[in-house]
Amino acid sequence: MSETPSDTTELENPDAATTDPVAVSFGRLFNEQITQMPEDLYIPPEALRVFLETFEGPLDLLLYLIRRQNLDILTINVATITHQYIEYVELMKAMEIELAGEYLLMAAMLAEIKSRTLLPRPPKAEGDDEEDPRAELIRRLQEYERLKEAAETLDTLPRMGRDWFSVQAGLPPLESRVIHPEVELDELLSALSDILKRAELVQAHQISREVLSTRERMLKIMELLSHDDAHQRYTPFEALFTLEEGRAGVVVTFMAILELAKEAMIEIVQNAPLSPIHVRARRAALADDEEGAFEENEIEDDAYGESAFEPGEETP
Repeated sequence: MSETPSDTTELENPDAATTDPVAVSFGRLFNEQITQMPEDLYIPPEALRVFLETFEGPLDLLLYLIRRQNLDILTINVATITHQYIEYVELMKAMEIELAGEYLLMAAMLAEIKSRTLLPRPPKAEGDDEEDPRAELIRRLQEYERLKEAAETLDTLPRMGRDWFSVQAGLPPLESRVIHPEVELDELLSALSDILKRAELVQAHQISREVLSTRERMLKIMELLSHDDAHQRYTPFEALFTLEEGRAGVVVTFMAILELAKEAMIEIVQNAPLSPIHVRARRAALADDEEGAFEENEIEDDAYGESAFEPGEETP
């Protein structure tokens, strides 16, 4: 399709084909070169319009005419190229195709170069350094060819949005989780010491001493922690003690807390180091029957000081 404009002109103007010193080969048929288009070949008018839209400008069209004949830019025949270029321009006018001013300007420039090559040149005067329009045209063609090759090279490179696309994957929703620090034994003993000091300040008239059972105190603590769905909140460590019971009651309560923590029935936490200690019942412990859990563990009374606070009995 690229050779159709020039061929159509040759059919309309047979003299142009005879005056062209370079015979253009349009192809081969049965190993014979075709230098003339068939007379019955029909070329639709829109074919030229589509063909011309592929060129970026007059330099692109001129470079195509040179490369079609496998010529070197430095050794081109300006007269031949000018003749072919003007044929394209005249054909576009005949087809009523709107031409840009750049094509007409290039046609005028080529006509000027052709006229200078055909007319005899006057002798040059000394100091007369006239610019050669042919050299300027060759320079522009070479520069345009380099830019076109660079553009084609860049077009072959992978392009974002055309050859590959970036992947955007969102992160799953993250739930914030507070990891509480572990409560050390020293901190428990320090809290116990403070409670003992407060228990000594309470003065009460005690008439009779009741038997303090570690097992019963464990049940009482579990009932306190499970009251009003307390497993969803923490109870202060000091709230588990009854200061009116004195030092003995504080010791039994503390031993009950240690036993519950050992059996993983309660959870002892604090928000930060050296902060107040809180206690919460574990959900697994609340799901079971507290009394049945204590009976299975077989907590011995004498091991937890049940009889240690009973008057008149000795601890083994």
